[in-house]
Amino acid sequence: MYRCASDFFAPFSVNFAAAVLAFAFCMPATAQVQRNFPPNALRGELIVGEVPQVAVNGVPGSLAPGARIRGQNNMLQMSGSLVGAKLLVHYTLDASGQVKDVWILTPDEAAKRPWPRTTLELEKWEFDFGAQTWSKP
Repeated sequence: MYRCASDFFAPFSVNFAAAVLAFAFCMPATAQVQRNFPPNALRGELIVGEVPQVAVNGVPGSLAPGARIRGQNNMLQMSGSLVGAKLLVHYTLDASGQVKDVWILTPDEAAKRPWPRTTLELEKWEFDFGAQTWSKP
């Protein structure tokens, strides 16, 4: 018995359309997710030189092997595409003092004050992980 192709795919197209609509309504909600930074993250100005060379707050350094740089959309950025860029970031250091993880800040995240810039401030201030804020003693 011959069946028209459109009759065969009709139930699938309705399900597909419903899935697309459901996904479309979920998209704005995912864009509003707050990024959580670790308590040992410092804020600084990062200038990417010839990879792996960087400068953090004017102090020369280097990226650790396997360093991750996350953009404002929280997706990984390649360090080579950021050469010469001057960025406001949160960053962590590994045991040898190399830059390990970097998060490029959005304007909203950059407006959150205060945030420690040195390890001395990091040791003295108190961190509220839920609110992602620091308070001075």
